[in-house]
Amino acid sequence: MKTKVVYVKNTFPSDIDSVFKLLTDVKTLQYIASPYASFKLIGDDKELVWSEGRTFSFLFKMFCFIPYGTHTIKVINFNKDEIYTNESNTHVPIWNHRIKLIDNGNGTTDYSDEVEIGAGWKTFIVWLWANCFYKHRQRKWLKLIKIRKVVK
Repeated sequence: MKTKVVYVKNTFPSDIDSVFKLLTDVKTLQYIASPYASFKLIGDDKELVWSEGRTFSFLFKMFCFIPYGTHTIKVINFNKDEIYTNESNTHVPIWNHRIKLIDNGNGTTDYSDEVEIGAGWKTFIVWLWANCFYKHRQRKWLKLIKIRKVVK
């Protein structure tokens, strides 16, 4: 299956430890995704803990109201420098997401999202949506950092 890649990068006005701490909270995912998408954890886990080797499934809604199937996230790598997940959805079988964090040494962190998408004939359409989605996520990240007062 042919794939396309989304790549979005930004510099956050926060140290890498504070950004990574926010990344460990599923509420961060829910906040930065809205209103483009919503994720509701499936299963009995009350407290989601991201760690290598774990797999999580979510009910996914596009624009927070259009049901778009089950989205599964398998955590391959989860550390302060890089997070890598193999993800898939009922309609998008390939959604491999790499987040890179680079400590700039001056209280700022370079943050990038790189996502490989494969959805058959829908790949281009999903790729267009994902470009908008990840740009939106990074804008919400900046807002969240300011709200949380983790700006150093």
